[in-house]
Amino acid sequence: MTEKSAPQASFVSTKPDRQTITVLGSTGSIGVSTLDVIARHPDRYSLHAITANTQTDLLLAQVEQFSPAFAVMRDDQAAEQLQQKLAGTGLKNTVVLSGEQGLMQVASDDSVDTVMAAIVGAAGLSPTLAAVQAGKKVLLANKESLVMAGHLFIQAVAESGATLLPIDSEHNAIFQCMPFGFQQGECAGLHREGVRKILLTGSGGPFRKTPLEKLATVTPDQACAHPNWDMGRKISVDSATMMNKGLELIEACWLFDTGPELIDIIVHPQSVIHSMVEYLDGSVLAQLGNPDMRTPIAHALAFPERIESGVASLDIIATAQLDFEAPDYQRFPCLRLATEAVRAGGTAMTVLNAANEIAVEAFLQQRIRFTDIPVIIEHVLTNAKQVEPASLSSVKNADYEARTLAEQFISDALAA
Repeated sequence: MTEKSAPQASFVSTKPDRQTITVLGSTGSIGVSTLDVIARHPDRYSLHAITANTQTDLLLAQVEQFSPAFAVMRDDQAAEQLQQKLAGTGLKNTVVLSGEQGLMQVASDDSVDTVMAAIVGAAGLSPTLAAVQAGKKVLLANKESLVMAGHLFIQAVAESGATLLPIDSEHNAIFQCMPFGFQQGECAGLHREGVRKILLTGSGGPFRKTPLEKLATVTPDQACAHPNWDMGRKISVDSATMMNKGLELIEACWLFDTGPELIDIIVHPQSVIHSMVEYLDGSVLAQLGNPDMRTPIAHALAFPERIESGVASLDIIATAQLDFEAPDYQRFPCLRLATEAVRAGGTAMTVLNAANEIAVEAFLQQRIRFTDIPVIIEHVLTNAKQVEPASLSSVKNADYEARTLAEQFISDALAA
């Protein structure tokens, strides 16, 4: 992930003004926000497909509002339930699909211009990659695609001519602060464009000031109570451990074709400055706004134009104070593990992500303590075989092995 390590992603879209959109993960927080922005601009956007894991009632409501051509449930049983509910409403224009093949179909369909990739976790990799390989405009909210298979993913973007635009508030902010040439896909390297470093901000989550000795007893509900953002439970726990920032560090390396040495993580509790870019002349450009994901979603949907997002104006006077501090690696060991993984390269990042997903789910199920999460991840990173992935199957094999190791470690600990 140096300036010459991978093909550069294209950020320039040649699609027509009116876009046909598939939303992968429409019932999650990003998906719901995306549909809110789309609904504000019916003259610009039409919905081709929406997808969910198991939330049939919410997906049904979305079908009733938008009448997409397809609705996809990842679970076959949930798809049958959705089909029955649709039949009861008299809605006949939406075809119900299921499983990974259904997701990949609606992500790569010829009639689709833009794909919002908002499925959380490793489950989003295959359909997101299918959208890239089909040359779509991909709005990337599924950071795990880059964490797990960054080189393969960016290579596919370059080969297919797909457009890739970041949705994470931090990466979208960095993109907005990048030089014009970079935004147009003509960057010859960050230093050549005058960039000195990237400043990746994070709030520090709900436990930034919690005494270290109390972290072992925090509950899932406490971990999910983010002070600024309304997010899903998995991402909220990642924010509480700051693994989310570690995954974002990896994602930034791939998106902006650089190494971790050019990225500084800054704790910014107010979440008003979403990230910054420092230039060689001493200038620092920052993107500010209220903590609302509709801002980066609207930016990416309309890029290079600007549209109304529904987000309230930032009251800079009421904001009054902006604080910054260095991250505490003792408090947030997941940051260290993520940094070590990106430096190790290969499937280390895949292993990191897989182990984290298993550990976070175990914590949400109250099988382990909050402080066990980094312990499990480090154990798996130490014991999993790590290779240079040559294909998607090798990535999936590494992911499976890491999950197996993590589950076994948890089971052994519970049995002891």
